[in-house]
Amino acid sequence: MKLHEYQARDLLAQNGVAVTGGRVASTPAEAKAIAAELGGKVVVKAQIHAGGRGKGRLVAQSETAHMFHKLTTDPANNSGQVKGDRVGGVRLADTPEEAEQAAAAILGRHLVSIQTGPEGKLVKNVLVAEQTDIAKEYYLAAIIDGMQGSPLIMASAEGGQEIEVVAHTNPDAIVRVPVNPSAGFEPYVGRLLAAQLGFTGEQADQFAKIALGLYNTLVATDASLVEINPLALTTDGRVVAVDAKLTIDDNALFRHKDLEALRDKDEEDPLEIKAQELGVANFIKLDGNIGCVVNGAGLAMATMDTIKLAGGEPANFLDIGTVNDPQRVVSALQVILEDPSVKAILVNIFGGMARVDIIAQGVIDAHRQLKIDVPVVMRLIGTNLAEGEKLVEESGLPLIRASGLFEAAKKAVEAAGSAA
Repeated sequence: MKLHEYQARDLLAQNGVAVTGGRVASTPAEAKAIAAELGGKVVVKAQIHAGGRGKGRLVAQSETAHMFHKLTTDPANNSGQVKGDRVGGVRLADTPEEAEQAAAAILGRHLVSIQTGPEGKLVKNVLVAEQTDIAKEYYLAAIIDGMQGSPLIMASAEGGQEIEVVAHTNPDAIVRVPVNPSAGFEPYVGRLLAAQLGFTGEQADQFAKIALGLYNTLVATDASLVEINPLALTTDGRVVAVDAKLTIDDNALFRHKDLEALRDKDEEDPLEIKAQELGVANFIKLDGNIGCVVNGAGLAMATMDTIKLAGGEPANFLDIGTVNDPQRVVSALQVILEDPSVKAILVNIFGGMARVDIIAQGVIDAHRQLKIDVPVVMRLIGTNLAEGEKLVEESGLPLIRASGLFEAAKKAVEAAGSAA
């Protein structure tokens, strides 16, 4: 679950991280009042779940796809600006009146950046934060490193830009320090990071405190990512977080009801929300036209790879898991069928603890309960295969059968092409 910048800032501040002053506003008048409280000189930042806001452009909903094309093909002449004619999602204001004007230009419009996709994002709120005189920018983040099985602190003296670019062009500029979860964030970790980034004296102490707060935020919220970019050294010697990003592990939300209340469903894909409401937890919408119903995350990945190998494009990732309830199969197919881009469905089941006959019954029930007007390809193998095969045969449904995965993928690609 992603949070907005203003929400991430608040959580970091609660854990001892120094952040710039500021609050969220939903109207131009609120932005003006906040700017007045902060002394007038502020930055007004669109709040959406996507990066590249400053270089993004604000347009009407009907113009988002055209602007996305312009940003991706000719960014030099189309990227947004914080000062200038090309209004982006981050604007500098020197007076409360300018803050009001900036908020009016941002709120209620669609922000398009290279990370939003062609549909853009509707801006409902802006963060109004104090301007900072920055002497140098840094990058600081904490993630869960799956390979090491531990938290990992990453930092770089080259902040204020996409860390992916730094990782590609100058990987040695990124410092990585694993943290033993049993011991926690020991003092030496902060000192080590500070020294490697070039901090000394009072600034080193400030940085170490921020790094500790970053780690504590990661642990306290069960986050998979906590990021500050940029972390700024100001001209008056302060080390302060200027931006913030936080992503919480969905699987841990059951023990964070207070954080779940921060979720902004308007920023999420409607199909993924629908899937969660129907109990289909492991669903991610993709851009292809072949819907996938698979049991097991690894098999789901292999199925998508095989579809691409056969010349097609998967419309979703869906791990139905160990299912012994036909209605969950119906729910999975219901979610897939709500995607208008789906032209065929591939059901690929390798039954272990999940019984093939239960899956088969779910597909049969789905045809009875739903309007399935696209071809369905089925590849079944595993526990209770004979029983499942008998159910399919006796159903009389026009299901396309396959015995192997690649055969099933090829048939799904062909069926999608015929249905297009």
